Amino acid sequence: MLERLIFERMEDRILVGTIAFLGIMVLVGWIAINEGGRMVAFERQFNARSIERGAALFANNCTSCHGVDGRGLPSIAPGLNNPQLFGHDFLKEINDQIAPIQAELDKDVTPEEAEAINAQLTALRVEALAPATTAERKTEIEAEQAALEAELAADIPDDQAAELQAQLDPLNTQRLAIIQQMQGAIAKGYDPAAPSRLGMLGWGGTLEGFVHTTLISGRPVSSSYWPNPMAAWSQTAGGPLRDDQLLDLTRYILNWDKGENWTMEDLLAVNQFAVRPVRPGAGSANPDFEAVGTDVTAILTALADVPGDPQRGQTLYSGTTPAESGQPLPCAGCHNTGGAVAPALEGMWTRIQNERLQDPALAGYTAEQYLVDSIVLPNDYVVANFAAGVMPANFGEILSLQDLADLVAYLESQDQ
Repeated sequence: MLERLIFERMEDRILVGTIAFLGIMVLVGWIAINEGGRMVAFERQFNARSIERGAALFANNCTSCHGVDGRGLPSIAPGLNNPQLFGHDFLKEINDQIAPIQAELDKDVTPEEAEAINAQLTALRVEALAPATTAERKTEIEAEQAALEAELAADIPDDQAAELQAQLDPLNTQRLAIIQQMQGAIAKGYDPAAPSRLGMLGWGGTLEGFVHTTLISGRPVSSSYWPNPMAAWSQTAGGPLRDDQLLDLTRYILNWDKGENWTMEDLLAVNQFAVRPVRPGAGSANPDFEAVGTDVTAILTALADVPGDPQRGQTLYSGTTPAESGQPLPCAGCHNTGGAVAPALEGMWTRIQNERLQDPALAGYTAEQYLVDSIVLPNDYVVANFAAGVMPANFGEILSLQDLADLVAYLESQDQ
């Protein structure tokens, strides 16, 4: 015997089917509308768990140098929970008010001259506020400031210069008051003229890239200015941590960022600030240093008359010997990671000849031209599967022609 249907009439079945179809469409629409919010919530939860894991990794591996609170340990390692790492400039607002007035005063001086004079003025003002500065020295500083200010305004009519200076003086007073509040941080290595760690290093990439690559490869040359070098933490570079753990640790460090809400109290709470990576006694002590620059054509022409020393190039590459500018180079820290951060050193010359120069984008390049361009203009050509902005973009400023000749000679000697 046939079973009876729940809805015997065809009209009822059609009505139920229509209602069910509409219900399914409403449900699908509701899910689609809320998918964005659901994914945002999922991402937030994922990042929160990642940060929690990063906090545990930091506590177990990093606190002995960078402090339990991430604010560094005096003379041991710099703070990471630090407005300087995140590039917060406490003087930006007042500097933005000063800049157009100062530019008007400086308009008959070349930008290079004005920059140099203003840097001297800033250094003098900071020195005048230092507790150790004697009254006699403060008098000398006032005279030096007046002479420099007069040099900046030399070609401006006296009445106009006086009017501009009258606008500038109270702003400079406010600026000095802010710097006065920073004295505790300045004593721990903070430089008001260098509020950004990435700017100090000439780093062209993102802060996340900087933190992550530092964790991967370490900073082997940092033993020049800290008691112990920053270790390489990635397993690919011989360290103990997996890639996912390095990402967790990176997210934890970046979670300290307060954006525009950093306070002077945050700055003063930092126990140790970063230093410029220059060996003691080097750098500006070399009055004959001349940067090679970034004009690749001119560099190649000059290199024809400068023989390179591959042995010195090797010590430059490894960070054992500083460049003539006094800067130790971080090459090995990224290129000796087995290709995890940057192309490996091993086989480099063969890859240039057999792979790189086959790329139509490099048509007409010689291997030497490719090396020079890659060093002084690293973002001109980025090798596939590697990120732009990871390699520092300031080598043209810290290498001499001889430094570059030695590096190129070393790289060319690798696997010929």
